Amino acid sequence: MNRIDKNSPVLVTGATGYVAGWIVKKLLDQGFTVHAPVRNPENKDSLKYLDDLAANSSRSIKYFKANLLDEGSYDESMQGCELVFHTASPFKIKVKNPQTDLVDPALIGTKNILGSVNRTPTVKRVVLTSSSVAIIGDAIDILNYPGGIANEDNWNITSTLHHQSYAYSKTVAERAAWEFNRSQNRWDMVVINPSLVIGPGINPRSTSESFNIIRQLGDGTAKMGAPEFYIGVVDVRDLADAHFNAGFLPDSNGRHIVSARECSLLELSQILRAKYDSQYPFPKKILPKFVVWLMAPLAGFKRKMIRKNVGYHWLVNNSKSMRELGVCYRPVEESIIDFFQQMIDTNVFKK
Repeated sequence: MNRIDKNSPVLVTGATGYVAGWIVKKLLDQGFTVHAPVRNPENKDSLKYLDDLAANSSRSIKYFKANLLDEGSYDESMQGCELVFHTASPFKIKVKNPQTDLVDPALIGTKNILGSVNRTPTVKRVVLTSSSVAIIGDAIDILNYPGGIANEDNWNITSTLHHQSYAYSKTVAERAAWEFNRSQNRWDMVVINPSLVIGPGINPRSTSESFNIIRQLGDGTAKMGAPEFYIGVVDVRDLADAHFNAGFLPDSNGRHIVSARECSLLELSQILRAKYDSQYPFPKKILPKFVVWLMAPLAGFKRKMIRKNVGYHWLVNNSKSMRELGVCYRPVEESIIDFFQQMIDTNVFKK
């Protein structure tokens, strides 16, 4: 049980990212000074939206130069901090080299961050952004879980470097973090395991994988039909609240699945079509699995991934996040429409 002093700065890694932006806003709104280690503190364009948050707050953001792969580069930014939010980790589905593009930044980055935590005596708590894919590798996996529903006791044991490599990177990084945590008794750790994150970004021109998935529902990519993928979704604003509460509720502990509910890609498309009618070429039907399987290599996906995910439901128990972190999930309809409208407002779908 660690109580965080409101007068101490709070460190947020990956502060320019999609999820971290809302965490930074929440911290500033609640009266905290934020330490933000970034690759290039001199790049004002990349920091514009964070600077805007600080300009509208009574508190400030202090930038530091750091790199996930450089050991010790977070030491300076962590000085005086009692709470560390580690959100920085690449989210990419298609990569050329999964080891260097995904695993190294996730695993080595986590080890470097927690190495700095071990060297910083003021740190009392770490909130780690993991993922639900550290719990479920492929949707078919839940058929082997009790009741066909995943919970925080489950671990992804099916992903590898070359199959679901993003899921593998998040799994090995979270396991390494728990090893760090168990090796000492000064700081505690709370882990957030979100599903697919949707909703408007602090930076309206987001480059997140979530952005790409939802954009493709409206840009014609899926106009012939949507693959029967079922996914969990959560609003980025609710996710930021979950992180904040994980950091400051003294009794927070362990892993937390943070997901509003399961949706299919077609259901998300139907919500958007009901709002925007025929303005965009949203898919209107399910694409047969054999067609998805045949086309997978052309779209950059492996057929094994299609075989183990298309047509299988994605079910998790999110009760711990509501019970222990007080998360109150907003309707998926609100989240997806706000997200899509932001894309419209920033001219993503140029006619």
